Amino acid sequence: MSIKLRRILLGVTAAIGTFVGLWAAAWPASFYDAFPGLGRMWIAVDGPFNEHLIRDVGALYLALAAASVAATFTRSPESGRVVGVAWTVFGLPHLIYHAAQFGGMPLIDVIGNIIGLGGSLLLGVVLILPGPRAAHPQSTRIDNEKETTT
Repeated sequence: MSIKLRRILLGVTAAIGTFVGLWAAAWPASFYDAFPGLGRMWIAVDGPFNEHLIRDVGALYLALAAASVAATFTRSPESGRVVGVAWTVFGLPHLIYHAAQFGGMPLIDVIGNIIGLGGSLLLGVVLILPGPRAAHPQSTRIDNEKETTT
């Protein structure tokens, strides 16, 4: 994966983490009543309001967003891969839990959950993929010598 593509994916994860994280951490009651927005309710149907839990989820998403932003500005692809591991480790059990709760949920909400949670999990998995291989220093030296002799 190219550095440019990795940075784009990190930007997308940062945006997801910031959107969900700020909403949940700063306005937990609104998050509980209205997430994901557009007239849908995914949190309130899952049990009673727990401000502490909602704010903690917000903080978790903000931490993932901060890691994504930090990795965006590093030269090494390894930091992006580590962020991918974090998004994957969080995203897999998150998706599994919600997938087990789909019973009775309107089809549009099932689809939205799969796209939202599956998408962020997929971003994490893709970020884990290795970057382009660097040219071996020895082969670069030989290639440079060939160029100067021809």
